[in-house]
Amino acid sequence: MTQIQGIGVGRGIATGPVLTMPEPLSEPVVAPRTRDAADEKQLVLDALHAVAADLAERAKLAGGDAQAVLEAQAMMAQDPGLIEGVDERIDEGSTGERAVFDAFEAYREMLVGLGGYMAERAADLSDVSQRIVAHLRGVPAPGVPESDTPFILVARDLAPADTALLDLERVLALVTVEGGPTSHTAILARSRSIPAVVGVESAGSLSDGTVVIVDAASGTITVEPTAADLDAAETRTAELQKIASAPITDGALADGHAVPLLANLGKPSEAKAAVELGAEGVGLFRTEFLFLGSTSAPTVAQQREAYTELLSAFPGKKVVVRALDAGSDKPLAFLNDAEEENPALGLRGLRALRAKEDILREQLTALAEAQAATSADLWVMAPMVADAEEAEYFVSLAKELGIRVAGVMAEVPSLALMAPEVTAVSDFVSIGTNDLTQYTLAADRLLGSVANYQDPWHPAVLRLIKLLGDAGRAAGKPVGVCGEAAADPALAVVLVGLGVTTLSMTPAALADVRAELARTTLEQATARAAAALRTSTAAAARSAAASVD
Repeated sequence: MTQIQGIGVGRGIATGPVLTMPEPLSEPVVAPRTRDAADEKQLVLDALHAVAADLAERAKLAGGDAQAVLEAQAMMAQDPGLIEGVDERIDEGSTGERAVFDAFEAYREMLVGLGGYMAERAADLSDVSQRIVAHLRGVPAPGVPESDTPFILVARDLAPADTALLDLERVLALVTVEGGPTSHTAILARSRSIPAVVGVESAGSLSDGTVVIVDAASGTITVEPTAADLDAAETRTAELQKIASAPITDGALADGHAVPLLANLGKPSEAKAAVELGAEGVGLFRTEFLFLGSTSAPTVAQQREAYTELLSAFPGKKVVVRALDAGSDKPLAFLNDAEEENPALGLRGLRALRAKEDILREQLTALAEAQAATSADLWVMAPMVADAEEAEYFVSLAKELGIRVAGVMAEVPSLALMAPEVTAVSDFVSIGTNDLTQYTLAADRLLGSVANYQDPWHPAVLRLIKLLGDAGRAAGKPVGVCGEAAADPALAVVLVGLGVTTLSMTPAALADVRAELARTTLEQATARAAAALRTSTAAAARSAAASVD
């Protein structure tokens, strides 16, 4: 029995034989084009439309977090810039297959070079390219292998189109060589409650048929487990099933200390499922779905309709809406069309909205009108806020336009370092741990080579969160977490110990977090947080917190 280590996603555990993802299609050969250029372009265009339609259909079937990711891929397949690049190569003599490969590869390399969020899109782009080439060849696109029996899927990485529609009767768990805890594979696995371990550099050595135990809670893969290992895994599985079927209650610690558990949502249509899973409100509503794919901003009326639908699903409950977070991986021509060498550090979030204040004013106006039309307790926050001056600007403007409760997201380390000044001018702070971790540790969220840095358990991140928690407590202002860290039950307890007052997550994680909180007192949570803060690595922080009774 041997163990290999990665980054766990979720709390699940699964046992089964390994089945590896097929290798990608072979690279198209460089050969003279035999068809007329116009005919070749039409064949490629037909393939582009077919792939986009397939991805859009998969998006509808998947729903939830997966829907937005797949819709973005469908848009990639019809991107005018990429189509232009393909046409240019065909005019130069390339075959359709080779033109698609070269155009997409050039764009993919550019995204990787930009790093950060843009690099995360590279894997999605490669998948779209493979699907188009497969269509041109008349062969099935590479995807999840078929099997008559359940298996553990091992891959270099997984495309959203594959992860979103996995047959959960067959695929027991995921193991990937690349990716981090906030990659698309990780996010979709968590939203579908699939045990996963990502960023496992040695996973490529696993051979088909080898029995393994995938333990997402510890981030370990046990190869050829013993009988005792298998019995322990079976016991854990039974415990997790019991947790999932437990009665739904409000989030609280064992001593009664309330910790509201909220949902991260991307569309109003996701509200019903979140409520059924016990969400006590919404801690992060992403408004980008209204803006992406448009050549102009939606009208106030269009926005008001969508926001009213969302708020109506949570009468009397808190609903935290994030103002448009565009730029970086979500570029919008009508907001910021300037080329930037590093968009993740460029004109994004509140910076972009401030530069085009009319768009921000219209969004806040629509939210205020939806607030007036419903009984929900609407809170609105700005993304990517760097300091107290930006916080004061947003809060003042929001209240001028009728928003009752206005706050900011803490995703940039500078905001945490200015926490007392920020909480003095803001009604609340919500910590986006995905970006806060990435910016604190300078680690791209996609790269497996630095995945060990992309870990919100790192004491550097925890210390920044404590600064925010302390400042919120001193000012009497709520401090929540809406990043992926809130979905980790053990870390959720530590976050509460650091002064976090609410936790927001993908709805699939609510049951596990609720159960873990119910086993812990505030005194224990505080002690675990203190133990984690005294360490110097993410692994040591996990271990130290777990050692506190």
